[in-house]
Amino acid sequence: MSALAYGIQLPVQSQSTLYAEPWEAAAGPRDLVAVARAAEAAGFAYVACCDHVAVPRRLAGAMGTVWYDPVATLAHVAAVTTRIRLLSHVAVVGLRHPLPTAKQYATLDHLSGGRLILGVGAGHVREEFEALGVDFARRGAVLDETMDALRAALGPEDFPEHHGPYYDFAGLGQRPRPAQPHVPLWVGGSSPAAVRRAALKGDGWLPQGDPPERLAERAARILRLREEAGLDGPYTVGALAGPLYVGRPGWDVGRRTLAGPPEEVAAALRAYRALGAHQVQVRLRSRSRGELIDQIGVFGAEVAPWLG
Repeated sequence: MSALAYGIQLPVQSQSTLYAEPWEAAAGPRDLVAVARAAEAAGFAYVACCDHVAVPRRLAGAMGTVWYDPVATLAHVAAVTTRIRLLSHVAVVGLRHPLPTAKQYATLDHLSGGRLILGVGAGHVREEFEALGVDFARRGAVLDETMDALRAALGPEDFPEHHGPYYDFAGLGQRPRPAQPHVPLWVGGSSPAAVRRAALKGDGWLPQGDPPERLAERAARILRLREEAGLDGPYTVGALAGPLYVGRPGWDVGRRTLAGPPEEVAAALRAYRALGAHQVQVRLRSRSRGELIDQIGVFGAEVAPWLG
């Protein structure tokens, strides 16, 4: 069994009250860059960035309104790193026509030397769809077709072609092509429709913090659906860990945070591998950029060796 890979959602770029640390409110691009470089140095597989075009007033109290654009943010990070992969977690690609989406992400993959992982999801904020003239009620069907269109537009052909009920294009050249011959598409979400979409249309699955018993059940269902459909290519099942702190925090990290020595943190994460996950996204508690970078370094040096 291969070692469990580990990635991290970048701080600063999304500031929901559900997870943002207080120090992030006054942080900016330099902090983002410093954390991305630290994650690369510590052996993290990827850094991730969220996607919301605009947050309505009714949700702003919980979600905040700080949501960096994923393409611009990941391109900025790509320019200051060399190895770490760049994950959109997740891009609400149904809000946009697939051709400009493909142009942006193909360029990002080209400029980064093939480090893109395109995570996609259906979206949940009705007002975003309405403002952009997209049918919220049909977002699942639109995402299904958008993924097919993106497969074509991010593929090897200079003149990609797609014909469907929502999008239709052919004979339109798009260069540069992605550096990767196959850009991985990971599907976010834990609803039955999202799990089925992840199995049949994706190269990976990004669950929404499922409890262990549901993670195992859904991972098994994905693999069963793929087998029944004759899909046997590489596949990545993900997991989303709860908040962590390596060592003794010396401050109130909250009762939901797992805090302890490296081997205990690693043991909790290895449980995800036993449930069928190949990679886990971690969230490390911190009071400052410096503390987060310290936690990232300790995780890479003292927790990661126990994840094999």
